[in-house]
Amino acid sequence: MVTLTGAKVILREKLPEDAWNDYLWRSDEELSRLDAAPPLRMAYQEYLRIFKDQLRYPTPGSLRLSIETLDHELIGNCMYYDVDTINKEAELGIVIGNKNYWSHSYGYDAIVILLDHLFYTTKLQRVYLHTLEWNKRAQRCFERCGFTMVRPRKRNGYNFILMDISQDHWQEIRKEKLAGSLPISDQAN
Repeated sequence: MVTLTGAKVILREKLPEDAWNDYLWRSDEELSRLDAAPPLRMAYQEYLRIFKDQLRYPTPGSLRLSIETLDHELIGNCMYYDVDTINKEAELGIVIGNKNYWSHSYGYDAIVILLDHLFYTTKLQRVYLHTLEWNKRAQRCFERCGFTMVRPRKRNGYNFILMDISQDHWQEIRKEKLAGSLPISDQAN
């Protein structure tokens, strides 16, 4: 079971008891807009059945994780998916569902921990993501983590920015952090 601890958050594999919060977040209009997806409209019992099936039979080439505070409050989710073993790359996604934790570096810490895990325990050479063109707060967070903008991209009628980070760039960033040239509070374990 994967458990990763950072300066502000713990990433752990999803559990059945996470379903209710996930359901609420996926049903929320504002969060759905940030995810470029329609809000869920199905009943919770149907969602729970699907959620449990996904836990039992995870999609190959992906890992879904819950984001908790250090005192174990569930605040969001992150994942990597679409692992391409030929090109050695994967896509990353994140949501801080508990809006009380927005703009306080919890998402940043989760991404840093996940990047460290991906680049030091797998053969991945590149991690990429898509963020909505107008979501400047997310773009600033991703840039702070080391992602760079690659190009605009249109998907399903939405305008996104494709961003990525290479393993080499990540290693440079980690060396700077460990050397103390970046704030200690930004360092992940």
